[in-house]
Amino acid sequence: MTTRRTTTRIEVSSDRGVFMISVAAELADMHPQTLRMYEQRGLIEPQRSPKGTRLYSHEDVQLLRRIQQMTAELGLNLAGVERVLELEEQLERTRRRVAGLERRRAELEAEIKGLEGKREAVRKDIVRYQGTRGELVRTKDVRPFSIPIERPDGGG
Repeated sequence: MTTRRTTTRIEVSSDRGVFMISVAAELADMHPQTLRMYEQRGLIEPQRSPKGTRLYSHEDVQLLRRIQQMTAELGLNLAGVERVLELEEQLERTRRRVAGLERRRAELEAEIKGLEGKREAVRKDIVRYQGTRGELVRTKDVRPFSIPIERPDGGG
């Protein structure tokens, strides 16, 4: 009898807490107490299970690795790490705002172009009638007329 091995693959959102503190600490190559300290400083905020167990997501682990890199390789202290993370979040908010403003600008430019086209169509359709009141009349409604011209030489 042959045993058949099957593999089941489960897709999990990268922001869903799935790792307990010991696993997250191992994945980030740090001590679990360090994760607790980062949580106290507000650098990371793990999700909690119904019973209160810390659950770290893949994104949390990536952030822990970045913090580790900033402290170990770049020599930043935790206050510096906090500031870098704040500035990165501010930069991301600004990028989203600029992208939104650029989308709105494109929408407004398209709307202006459409309005300019309509204005030109209306301009072509309207002429100023030189009547007593100077009212606007549609081109198609104007009847042909002639203007008598008097010439000083007596010609006509």
